[in-house]
Amino acid sequence: MFNKKTIRDLDFHGKRVLVRVDFNVPIKEGKVGDDTRMRAALPTLNYLLDQDAALVLCSHLGRPKGAPDPQYSLRPVANHLGKLLKSPVYFSEACVGPDAEKSAAALKPGEVLLLENTRFYPGETKNDPEMSRQLASLADLYVNDAFGSAHRAHASTEGVAKYLPAVAGFLMEKEIQYLGQAIANPEKPFVAILGGAKISDKIGVIRNLLSKADQIIIGGGMANTFFKAQGYPVGDSLVEDEALETARQLILDGSTRLRLPIDVVVADRFEADAEYRIMEMGPVPDGWRILDIGPESVAAFSKVIANAGTIVWNGPMGVFEFPRFAQGTFEIAKAVAESSATSIVGGGDSVAAINQSGLAAKITHISTGGGASLEMLEGLALPGVVALLDK
Repeated sequence: MFNKKTIRDLDFHGKRVLVRVDFNVPIKEGKVGDDTRMRAALPTLNYLLDQDAALVLCSHLGRPKGAPDPQYSLRPVANHLGKLLKSPVYFSEACVGPDAEKSAAALKPGEVLLLENTRFYPGETKNDPEMSRQLASLADLYVNDAFGSAHRAHASTEGVAKYLPAVAGFLMEKEIQYLGQAIANPEKPFVAILGGAKISDKIGVIRNLLSKADQIIIGGGMANTFFKAQGYPVGDSLVEDEALETARQLILDGSTRLRLPIDVVVADRFEADAEYRIMEMGPVPDGWRILDIGPESVAAFSKVIANAGTIVWNGPMGVFEFPRFAQGTFEIAKAVAESSATSIVGGGDSVAAINQSGLAAKITHISTGGGASLEMLEGLALPGVVALLDK
């Protein structure tokens, strides 16, 4: 299924290797808040270190505006990575240029250097050939293990592969295999669960999955746009009016495969302690808004999930950061975990829900990339993958 070369196909002994990792992790008070993405990179890093390679790691963090910004520095990540690898990780305050070159040149086999945030440079997001060339000058070989950034054609994900032999790390390979298999040849019935706030983010995904999935379950804020498209007044619920026509078309195209909630939890305001009630789906009173799916929807969706052969889930069922409106998301997480299907969960909020509910061990594959997994589900090619050497 994966037709690109991986780190198994090259000899790294005594080589300097530039590794694009996805260390875009939450930093709280100068410490890493959740290191899931970092742990996911360890098999690749340890494999390369076992071959006596010297590793130059690069990653973005957050959304700095193409200039240095202390709150997005990767220094705390270097400290944390040292603990995970149980050996020191050097840090370069530059990503390209003389200082980075000096730090990279000083590396001995088995040593690790983390460069500062790639997005501190405007050339990163512009995929500037000069920045790509400077990054490439730091090493002999390039490994892309940053699935979460593979949908971006940036200097560190796509451009640099034009200047160095480029292969995939283990995480990249695993992500593409699971998601690729789910789309190309899923065990049936294939059930997709899509949530989150906006339908506009997922129109392409729904269109692509309509020809592949047996059932598409819709929840979260995006369901409101479908309700309004069906003619229901939705009170003060979040709706994308510009997507109503698209929603109508998707309902027609989806006929029996598109499953919308049959009851909802409505609140009198968008607050954690809002007054709430459960109602059958119908006209939502003025001043009230839909913030979660109701228990009847949970029961109906859980039945579909229990019979699935393959499940792909991206996006929460409600405003799950408010405990009173998290029930729908957690119940769906439970149904997915209890199912015997191959289950793939992607997207920050769905992954957070799985982790918070303590069910992560029961999921076949938890994806590290929200945007990248969505683009794969949409059937799009990922620039960071296309750039790698073919098998």
